[in-house]
Amino acid sequence: MTGSMKRVLAALALTLGCAGFSLAQQAAPAAPAPAATGAPPGFVAPAVPVADETAAQRAKTQPGNNAPVWRAVRESGLQPGTSNLPGAEMGVLIQPFVQYPGSKFTTAGEAWRQVRNDWIIPYGGSLLLIAVATLALVYFTKGPFGSQPKDTGRKIERFTPYERVLHWSTAITFSVLAISGIVLAFGKFFMLPVLGGTLFGWLSFALKTAHNFVGPLFAVSLVLFAIKYLADNLPRAGDMGWLRKGGGLFGKHHVASHKFNAGEKIVFWVGGIVLGLAVVASGLVLNGLVPGFGETRGGMQVSHIVHGVASMFMMALFIGHIYMGTLGVPGAMDAMKTGYVDESWAKEHHEMWHDDVKAGKIPAVRSGSQPPGMAPASTRA
Repeated sequence: MTGSMKRVLAALALTLGCAGFSLAQQAAPAAPAPAATGAPPGFVAPAVPVADETAAQRAKTQPGNNAPVWRAVRESGLQPGTSNLPGAEMGVLIQPFVQYPGSKFTTAGEAWRQVRNDWIIPYGGSLLLIAVATLALVYFTKGPFGSQPKDTGRKIERFTPYERVLHWSTAITFSVLAISGIVLAFGKFFMLPVLGGTLFGWLSFALKTAHNFVGPLFAVSLVLFAIKYLADNLPRAGDMGWLRKGGGLFGKHHVASHKFNAGEKIVFWVGGIVLGLAVVASGLVLNGLVPGFGETRGGMQVSHIVHGVASMFMMALFIGHIYMGTLGVPGAMDAMKTGYVDESWAKEHHEMWHDDVKAGKIPAVRSGSQPPGMAPASTRA
């Protein structure tokens, strides 16, 4: 057999093989394309019975119509379909319908979105703006709290190095979380138009990553902070008197108080303990760090709502705390920077604590050597 004859026979065989494959494809029932159902790959919805000839005819004349599939998914409620993806609710494409106040029935996911966009974002943002505006009004109409006492040169230790480390670690991690949270929640309203979509997208991604990593650090700092400062924030005699007089808001002098006044104790218990623990617990669930919780969409949605609401109130309280530690009470920041305050400042702003220190009931210096200008050792326990 010549070479030419071999090439002709090979071409003929290839042609017949291609024709046979084509006929076989036409004879076999066509498999639905992944896009025909609109469902993720690997998902099989619950069976859709053909109720009448109209539905059967539509299946023939409109093969790409996926309305029956999604109708069956919705009607199945929490009954999952079949999925090859592991995890809770992987076979449930749509959450069941719920009644959202003031609107028609909708899915639980849509209800969560409406709660976030219609309640948490606008009212939470308004709360933060009101807090800032109120403190600005107080500052420009009243000025700092109390008079500025003259330094005596005699210093009293107010916070130990360990207390200051706990305070600053909690303050720094909280600031990172607050700033990143504000940008993620409200950034699209005031930053996106300025930065543009690309830059704002990268910024949001970076802040979201920082938020996730700093959150657990804040949780540890907050727990240690609460343990260390618990004793000094217990209710004591004089706290109600401080509250009745508004902490000196309407007077010229501070009201006598212990190491922490009643206002600071409210921030500690409400902002640090109640709201702080709610923020930490819900944040850990959202981060997937609490086994057995937040594995379903409903759990994640509830955690997100708790996290958002608690965070807004917590930031509003701490805005006031930051103001009082800086502009509101001159000299207060020195206590957290150096650990020491002047005797005159202690008497002006925390007279009961100052008197206890002078009487030897409370140690004025708990660690380290006596710094220059420290009160005589006879005043220290």
